[in-house]
Amino acid sequence: MIGKDSQSLSSSELFQRVRARLRAAVGEDVFNSWFARLELEEVVDDLAHLSVPTRFLCSWVQSNYAEKILDAFRAESADLGRLHFTVRVNGQARPRLHHAEPAPEPAPAQVPASAAPVAARPVRDLQSSTAAPRGDALSGSALDPKMTFDSFVVGSANEMALQVAKQVAHAAANNTVSFNPVYIHSSVGLGKSHLLNAIAWAAGAAEPGRNIVYLTADHFMYHFITAVQRQSALGFKEWLRRVDLLLIDDMQFLQGKSATEFGHTLGTLLTGAKQVVVAGDAPPRDLEMLDERVRSRLSGGLVVPINPFDLDLRRAIVTRRAEQASQRFADAHFAAPVLDYVARVVVSHGRDLDGAVNRLLAANQLTKEPITVALAERTLADLVRQRDARRVRIEDILRIVSRHYKVPRNDLLSSRRSRDVVRPRQIAMYLAKALTSRSLPEIGRRFGGRDHTTVLHSVRKVEQMIKDDGELAQEIELLKRMLEE
Repeated sequence: MIGKDSQSLSSSELFQRVRARLRAAVGEDVFNSWFARLELEEVVDDLAHLSVPTRFLCSWVQSNYAEKILDAFRAESADLGRLHFTVRVNGQARPRLHHAEPAPEPAPAQVPASAAPVAARPVRDLQSSTAAPRGDALSGSALDPKMTFDSFVVGSANEMALQVAKQVAHAAANNTVSFNPVYIHSSVGLGKSHLLNAIAWAAGAAEPGRNIVYLTADHFMYHFITAVQRQSALGFKEWLRRVDLLLIDDMQFLQGKSATEFGHTLGTLLTGAKQVVVAGDAPPRDLEMLDERVRSRLSGGLVVPINPFDLDLRRAIVTRRAEQASQRFADAHFAAPVLDYVARVVVSHGRDLDGAVNRLLAANQLTKEPITVALAERTLADLVRQRDARRVRIEDILRIVSRHYKVPRNDLLSSRRSRDVVRPRQIAMYLAKALTSRSLPEIGRRFGGRDHTTVLHSVRKVEQMIKDDGELAQEIELLKRMLEE
């Protein structure tokens, strides 16, 4: 039975009414930004299970709009008193809650181990009207409970970063400061986010009330922009400057005034001897979106790279993931030759290794075919074809294009419109689209905060020029070879 019109109101009808109330309450723009992709999975007793497609959206909606959503549900169904948020994976939210036991009073929704992690708190404690969350322990972006030091697989490529992270966590847990600031950098999928999550969990475990904040760059920007819009920027700044440990992930995506505000916050925290840990995909000197003083402060701390994984580390990661899979599925057996094969041919990054094991497990469970090298060859063919391709970064493209056309890198990121700058900038954007996996909005952000339509225009412009100008086509092929060497 659902709500006051329970005799005739289905879950889908209930949610349509709730969506209509939310649209009327927040307006069309806000609704489309935050609620358009919100889905009702099911209603169990007094609990509504909602899902969204990304971890960031889940954390943002839960932190800023949970009370408003709950009020809309209660207006349609007085029986509902709790919300549960999960992240959809491949279009599905798992696990469902059909067998959930009714709770005697509203309490934090427990996140199942196999569900996408969300920082769960009682709905009554969530804020929906302030620009920044309270300085609770482990507040900010959602932390992944699976990303701990115990689950981190160590090898020569990441050993130094792991030891530094453990030392920072130990110092923070004892109210002291270790190296400060710490800057961890590597290409995608090599464990930066894992280490930041692990630091947060380890530093907060000894004293749950300690003020630890983990934020992705996107989350930081949304908080700051919303604070400015709500005229509560001062409160947001004060909230950040009261933290004991600040962890910022994906620093390369920080742009505009948010980057400036980060610089002010960094200076304040360092002056007050508060620990700061930052992760990005390039060294501080290559973060062109940051002020020179901020880059200097980051470089003046401890800069720790994580290198590409060697064969031994890839083998260790695959072995660990296979053991975890076998614990969940007793009939799934990964023989040593299979592990050796995966470690040898999947050389891109750790996430691809995880994905390779998951693919083999899925193929085994769906077809009941044993996990053999032959199965791996068929299942992982696309990953194998990519194994010889060098991973090109936007920083590499900027460096090569800048040197080839003798244009300062800052000019490529600036708003200058002279022909000697525009054409190299367009070529650099074209190469970023052709040689990296970055989306158009991501490329735009890396090129001085430009809109994705600007990137698309540049890509199409260069494609046409290549068709019309054989000499330019050869020149761009040369740039591609330089980047892939």
